[in-house]
Parts: sequence; structure tokens; C-alpha cells
Amino acid sequence: MTIAKRLIVSGRVQGVGFRYFTQSTALAYKVKGWVRNLSDGTVEIHAEAEENQYESFKQALRDGNRFVGVERIDETEVMEAGHRKFDIRY
Repeated sequence: MTIAKRLIVSGRVQGVGFRYFTQSTALAYKVKGWVRNLSDGTVEIHAEAEENQYESFKQALRDGNRFVGVERIDETEVMEAGHRKFDIRY
């Protein structure tokens, strides 16, 4: 069963390649949707995937890389939009 979530990620997530990291992580876990920076310094993600793939994706985001510093991920269930890939929105 596919689930759809809206994530708001806060911490050191802008100016450190986090959107590109998110996109490559989404590809690795077969997550569809998009990612974009918000004006308040957070990053918004729309993610659609099977539940186990989504949970692995979210954990990988939380773990980050040496440039990223995720402090918090707030998630909300949203309607599935049927995305076919994972995009970076500007």
C-alpha cells in the first residue's frame, strides 16, 4: 500500500546540498514526489512510497551526510498525487 506524507525538515538543511541528497535518497528507496526549500529555512518534501520504503527513506534523511544536520522532521499524511519520479522544485 502506497502512503503519502508531507515532511517539514528543519536544521542545517539549506545551502548544504540537502535537496540533491534527498533526491538521490528518494531514488535509492523508490520514493516518488518532490523537495523544495521554504523561506523560513526549512525544507518541504512530498513523499509517496510503500510504507517500508518510506520509513527507510525517512531514516536516511534523519541520518543525513557530513554536510547535513537534520534536527527535526514533522510529518503529515496527505493525499497521494501519483507522482512518477522525484523532483527538485525551485
